[in-house]
Amino acid sequence: MNQAGPAWEITQVHQQRLAAGSAGDNVRSASWMLVDDGTVVLTAAGQSHLLRTGDAALVGGQVRHRLATHDGAAVTVADLRAVSVPYPLANPLVVRDFAGRHSGVAALVRRCPLSGPCSPMVLFASGYALLLGAAMTASWLEDSGREIGRQEPPALDPAVEQVMTALTANPGDAWSVERMAGSVHLSRSALGERFRRSLGQSPSEALREVRMRAARALLTGGDRPVEQVAYAVGYGSGAAFSRIFTALHGIGPQAWRDGSVARHPDRGEAGRADGSGHRTDEEHPPDPVAVEERAS
Repeated sequence: MNQAGPAWEITQVHQQRLAAGSAGDNVRSASWMLVDDGTVVLTAAGQSHLLRTGDAALVGGQVRHRLATHDGAAVTVADLRAVSVPYPLANPLVVRDFAGRHSGVAALVRRCPLSGPCSPMVLFASGYALLLGAAMTASWLEDSGREIGRQEPPALDPAVEQVMTALTANPGDAWSVERMAGSVHLSRSALGERFRRSLGQSPSEALREVRMRAARALLTGGDRPVEQVAYAVGYGSGAAFSRIFTALHGIGPQAWRDGSVARHPDRGEAGRADGSGHRTDEEHPPDPVAVEERAS
């Protein structure tokens, strides 16, 4: 795929303390975590990983996971997401002694989180994402016995690349798995196999991530009502959009927007963001996402 855009994306880095005996919710959202103090158990993809002080882990958005601790712990958490990474990274990806191996990166995110007293401007978000993504990738290459810089990244399947380019260019279109497959002259099953082999996810999961990425950009960088954002990224109702957004991010789109404005007060809301007075639910065709998810 064209690598013109950022390979990694991030909007939030914050520190949280887990109380002794706590077990978080089972969520499905992209997440990076660094254990600052104590030990935690990360459960993801049917396996449990004990993370000690200094360890880090990255979980992709399509894998449900939860954090638990017996004696309490302090953790730095970010919504780090791989956008276009040329390596098939493990999911979840656990890096032992991340804080020791990448002390400068660890110190940066601990001392100056994106949401907190330091509050760096939005310009730094892409830098944070690239630093964290590069550190996690480099550690994975080293731990898995690969030589950094000595291997050509695997080429993306041409059909998958063509479909992803079309999805990214037009996330608001009425996409279905059948339409994606037809655009590259493949059957549904053949396209699904190529997506899983190349990206580790189904076509409908890839579409959802493309739409959510577009939605985050619209919510963070503009003042469109949430209903209009839903319409722009391909959802036929604000309710369907909010449900899927909340399931993937842990908070609703309006709360996401409010948090973005709080972090960057120069981006004030020009008007109400509840969509009142807009009839996009009736004007837009029915949302195809539920059909795609059942059929994928």
